[in-house]
Amino acid sequence: MTNVVLAAQAAQGGGMSMILMFVAIFAIMYFFMIRPQQKRQKEIQKFQNELKEGTPVVTGGGIYGTVKKVDLVRNVVEVKIASDVVITVDKGSVFKDMANTPLQK
Repeated sequence: MTNVVLAAQAAQGGGMSMILMFVAIFAIMYFFMIRPQQKRQKEIQKFQNELKEGTPVVTGGGIYGTVKKVDLVRNVVEVKIASDVVITVDKGSVFKDMANTPLQK
């Protein structure tokens, strides 16, 4: 009889520890995965909103160049990739060119 009572008490306590474990796992995932990704996304969005002529960029396809013109109406950017070559890309596919950006201390 006492074994049954002990087993019932252990089963009830196990449910609470299981919930606490799921909460802890979610908290760890939030602070190590979700929150940094949201922060990085905000930085990219800020960079794209502050684009101006002469900014070194890299497109989503991996093409390096400098911004020649930003068209806010059409939400596109003209990127100069060679001496007489200018391509038009969507503003959302333009990212900071880390290779040509000076390191900030």
